[in-house]
Amino acid sequence: MHWIALQPASDVALADATTAWAWWALQFTPMVARLESALVLEVSASERLFGGVTALLARLFESNGPPAPVEYAQGATSLVAFGRLQCMSLAVRSAGDLPVPILADALPLHTLVAARAHLPTLVRLGISNWGQLRALPRGALVRRFGAGLVDALDCAYGPRAEVYPWLTLPEVFDAPLELAASVETATALLFGARRLLAQLQVWLRARQRGVLALELLWELDARRSNALHVDAHHSGGAHGRLELRTAQPTQDMTHLARLLSEQLARVTLPAPVLHLRMRSLQTQPLAGESISLLPDDVRVGDSLHQLLERLSARLGPEQVRSVTLHADHRPERMQSWGLKAATKSGAAHAYSSGAGGLFDPKKMPQKALYPTWLLAMPLRLTVHSGLPQYQGPLRLLVGPQRLEAGWLEGSAALRDYYIARSATAGLLWVYRERLGGKANADQALWYLHGIFA
Repeated sequence: MHWIALQPASDVALADATTAWAWWALQFTPMVARLESALVLEVSASERLFGGVTALLARLFESNGPPAPVEYAQGATSLVAFGRLQCMSLAVRSAGDLPVPILADALPLHTLVAARAHLPTLVRLGISNWGQLRALPRGALVRRFGAGLVDALDCAYGPRAEVYPWLTLPEVFDAPLELAASVETATALLFGARRLLAQLQVWLRARQRGVLALELLWELDARRSNALHVDAHHSGGAHGRLELRTAQPTQDMTHLARLLSEQLARVTLPAPVLHLRMRSLQTQPLAGESISLLPDDVRVGDSLHQLLERLSARLGPEQVRSVTLHADHRPERMQSWGLKAATKSGAAHAYSSGAGGLFDPKKMPQKALYPTWLLAMPLRLTVHSGLPQYQGPLRLLVGPQRLEAGWLEGSAALRDYYIARSATAGLLWVYRERLGGKANADQALWYLHGIFA
């Protein structure tokens, strides 16, 4: 058996760091339990999986993973590891800085939890360590101090199995945080929110999930909130709430912190905040990543859906729209624009259209030339001597590109499109209506429909 006892450093100002460490440790072994203010981990079954005890310790205490600095010790039983932990200094130790282990017989008596209630009597008897206590007659120990002390010695030295209520991960992330001082501006809440995001990342990694929606709640100082107006961001008189959603499941806390920063910048607190709370609203399992033998492309900067979410958080969801392509030959009906919020999981690919964000060139005829910009409504042009006019006469260069569509809807479009040159406006996309299905130069109506940039 191989046990590790660990305890967050005394100078760590992280809300419930022991719980965060328990979630982190559950990635490496399912046998994690609390022992007073410390955690004990049985890792003998996990050593081979992670490539040996050295590799396991390196992963467990890696610098960019754990939620907080920690002190730790090892032993053949949980009580030996815990006793050695109590004897260590308060200095934070890394995986490569292993102390010289103290033999179980030499451990001070106060490091055995079951002996603390009887410590004054044992000290008067001249007992100062585990070895001296173990050397006493077992029958006399049971009669004088009860069976619990003897059972603890058996667990510490191995004859008796150690049984603990093993910790498990909660189904829903829900973590509180008491602020060290009252916060009066919403942007200052981000400091505490980052701590909660760090705990959320540990929970997501342990459950191999990504977050799609979460909420940040804060509790206002009731002494001042009763006399102040509470704005629309708050769900109650002394509480506030902010909901955050992403288009794709993620464990990227840097991106979530940016979104929180953008949204908190638009919040006005009616009273100081004393407590924070973060809860997961929707999560999704993350698929494993396939590793290629060939070098992958280097990705620089944020992905498209992260950029859209940041713009939506900064400008408001009504200011960010997504395009939807339609199977229609009429240019004005080839696409429609809607709010990004209406496409939760499709925001990343909703903008993968052609040039100018209007067409998909792969679906267009090979000889068709489409403009960069399309007018929202075609502009009717004047006609002189059979030629359309726009800031002067237009010279037709390419065409006609014939279009016949909309028969089933009862609003058929019969058009001949041309690329025309204007002396002042450059290249234009114009079309002529074919009345009755026949081109009539004297009666045809001309329209400006697009501009080539």
